[in-house]
Amino acid sequence: MGRFLAVFSLIVGLTAGLMVLAAAPGLAQQSPDRFSALARIDPDQSRITAEGRHNLRIDLGLSQGVPYRLFTLTDPDRLILDFQEIDWTGLRSERLVQTDRVLQAQFGAYVPGWSRMVLELAAPMQVTRAGLTIDPETAAAHLSLDLAPVSAESFAEQSGAPYDPRWDLPEPAVVDRPAARDPEAPLRVVIDPGHGGIDPGAEAGEATEKDLMLTLGRELREVLLRSGGFDVVMTRDDDHFVSLERRVTLTHQAAADVFISLHADSLSEGLAHGATVYMLSRDASDVASALLAERHDRANLLSGADLSQADDEVTDIMLDLARQETRPRTEALARALISGITNVGGPMNRRPLRSASFSVLKAADIPSVLIEVGFLSSPRDLKNLKDPEWRAGIARGIRNGLVNWRKSDQARRPLVRQ
Repeated sequence: MGRFLAVFSLIVGLTAGLMVLAAAPGLAQQSPDRFSALARIDPDQSRITAEGRHNLRIDLGLSQGVPYRLFTLTDPDRLILDFQEIDWTGLRSERLVQTDRVLQAQFGAYVPGWSRMVLELAAPMQVTRAGLTIDPETAAAHLSLDLAPVSAESFAEQSGAPYDPRWDLPEPAVVDRPAARDPEAPLRVVIDPGHGGIDPGAEAGEATEKDLMLTLGRELREVLLRSGGFDVVMTRDDDHFVSLERRVTLTHQAAADVFISLHADSLSEGLAHGATVYMLSRDASDVASALLAERHDRANLLSGADLSQADDEVTDIMLDLARQETRPRTEALARALISGITNVGGPMNRRPLRSASFSVLKAADIPSVLIEVGFLSSPRDLKNLKDPEWRAGIARGIRNGLVNWRKSDQARRPLVRQ
């Protein structure tokens, strides 16, 4: 029943957006180019407010009508609104949300051509009315939704992510295992700029983790390619959301030799600064690392991912066995990267090698590390991250670490049990 209602919401959203566009007086006479530009949010006409003693009202002003859909997800309870792409410039969550009935609002690019807004609800609520109206004179659109409280059981029954190939990531599929690569072939590195799109990551004023890491990722790619001996694949090369699961999948599809995820978080717990390299571990090496991994995974969840079917105990056991073979190579990679970054001036965290259960590191057969290049909560690190020369040094340090790791890894290969 829940899946039916979710898909019904999709159909209503799409047809409502398209039919209102077609039916609005005078719009048929306008040039099609008028509607080809990106729709823009109107911050002054957008707000989320309490309605009466228990209900919720959502108003979004848009420069033009766009197809949309809505559905809900549990754990945590969320309302998801998807749109044909919207420019969110000027919208601030602290101004948008004017009630404690919504705990958090995220919005941004989702997949190419589509945008997403995710509202974390303080309590289960269901949409009782949704309507999109368009001004016949200006073509500006107004989307309004009313929500009312509902029991947790009813909310769970009605929740679930619909699937439509125009909006969503591909369904899981069995793919052929990539052919074995020549040991002398260029080292294939997957660079993973953390966060993206609807998920900005850490923020410090106008600086966001997603933008800084995309810039560093592109610069690192150029350094590796210009050095020779490397193939490079990016998990994202623009400002779009990529789920943690999808990042791992892309790494396998690329038949990567190494996976490097780039981050620059913000920690209120203490005065952390300097670069840190993380490996995967079921048990975190320290409390701060555990909190960091939890925050990374929660950001992915709040961005609208539906992980209800993700658990498979048997699969986890098999993957853990595979990781026993990969772990020594991963640790050697982490130490080589720490040495490379240290030698170009770092600075490094006082404990540069740590471990935690980061979902993005769970490729069992590929050495995978997460580099916290710095912390946006540290003024020194933030200044460094904005400095092109400093970033160039870090990119060279990562390259040097990869070069040294590959030499030692190839030397150890004859000793590894096949």
